[in-house]
Order: sequence, then C-alpha cells, then structure tokens
Amino acid sequence: MLAMLWSVAVSTLQAQGTESEDLDAKYATTLVKPGTEAPLVKTLKTIDGAPFQLESLRGKVVVLDFWASWCPDCRKDAPDVVKLYQTYHPQGVEFVGISMDTNVEAWKKAIAQYGIEYLQVSELKKFKETDVAKAYGVNWIPSLVVIDADGKVLLSTVLSEKVGKLLQELTSK
Repeated sequence: MLAMLWSVAVSTLQAQGTESEDLDAKYATTLVKPGTEAPLVKTLKTIDGAPFQLESLRGKVVVLDFWASWCPDCRKDAPDVVKLYQTYHPQGVEFVGISMDTNVEAWKKAIAQYGIEYLQVSELKKFKETDVAKAYGVNWIPSLVVIDADGKVLLSTVLSEKVGKLLQELTSK
C-alpha cells in the first residue's frame, strides 16, 4: 500500500514538473521566433493616448509583456513581472506592457493594483483583433518577448522565470 501511494505521488510530481516545463511547447508555439527581427507595430498608444513606437527603444534590451486585466494567469504573473522590472530596469532593460484590454478604466485599475510602473500601451481592441498580437503571434496571455538592442528577438515565452534567467545572463556579462 505504501509503495503504491509513493508511486502515485512520484507520478503526480513528475506530471506537474512536465506540465510546467512544457507550457511553452503548449502555448508559445506561434510566438515570434528567436533570431527574427521584432515586428514594428505602429498602432500602439500609451494609457494617456500618446502614440508609441517600439523603434524608439532601439539600442536597449526590451521586454514586451503581453497581458490584460481580465486574464487570471496575467494577474497571477503580474507580481513576478513587476519584480523583474524592479531588478533589471535600473540595469538598462526597458519593459513595455502591451495590454489586451478594451476598457481603459479596468486597465488603469489593474496597473494601480499590481504596482506596474513600466510603460503601458494598447490598441484597445479585442485580443485576437489587435495588430500587435497578430504581428507577434500572441495567441495566449501572458506572453513575454525579449528583444535585443539591435531589434532581434532573443526569447519568446509564456514563462516569466525564463525571462528572469535570460536577463540575469545578459546583465551579468
């Protein structure tokens, strides 16, 4: 009996480990590929309505955080992304939150609730209708894309811990 319980526990832990390791294989398959040029989307506006151009950040490492206030996984991940920002922004890494919200007030409320200090932009359209989601191949949120100083994609993932590992490597050089 004890051996059977042990076997079930080990199988459960292995399945959980596999599931968390395999989230990119499941949800990040359509994201822009590392080594490709980061798409430059012209339709993004800041939360105050000002136009935003991604190319304005050329010369810096940039983390794009695709999220929405209505997304449970995004709300769960927000504190981790905020910590990444607090750790790596002082080292020159720029963060841009790309919201899939259609309601500005809900968007603003979530920004305040999670203490998000980095630049926020959106098209204020339904998720699957946004030019930016189409350009970056975002079919699942949260998704994160890291772009190097030359505008090349370094990483596309749904796992903020992968972004943390990459940023640690980049900033320790």
